[in-house]
Amino acid sequence: MPTFPGLTHVAVTISDPAVSVPWYTRLIGADPVLDEDTGPFRHIVFVIGEDNLLGLHVFPSGLRDDGDFHPYRRGLDHVAFGCSSRSELEKWQRRLDELGIAHGGIVEAPYGSGLSFRDPDGIALEFFAAVS
Repeated sequence: MPTFPGLTHVAVTISDPAVSVPWYTRLIGADPVLDEDTGPFRHIVFVIGEDNLLGLHVFPSGLRDDGDFHPYRRGLDHVAFGCSSRSELEKWQRRLDELGIAHGGIVEAPYGSGLSFRDPDGIALEFFAAVS
């Protein structure tokens, strides 16, 4: 059996690119590397870390916030960005404070520490440092 591959990208559906793109640009500290209209949706992509991508999708027909899961809905439980240590988490906590982004403070667990916050659409995000 082959080794299970790592993640290359995460894409989340947003409601308003005029709000979300500047918010993510400030958070990440870099502009998107791609902003294209694919026809069915607008695809805005940021490079995060060394080789991962974060995509923002906007559907021209609007969000579908009713019923069962649909890719046009805001979704998933949360996206966690890996930190190498608790001290790196503390740096991100200070950065979120500088940006005026509300967060839940660093929370300790037996398996690691996390710092949770939300994007403009309420999508749950986290900086996470696993116990080494």
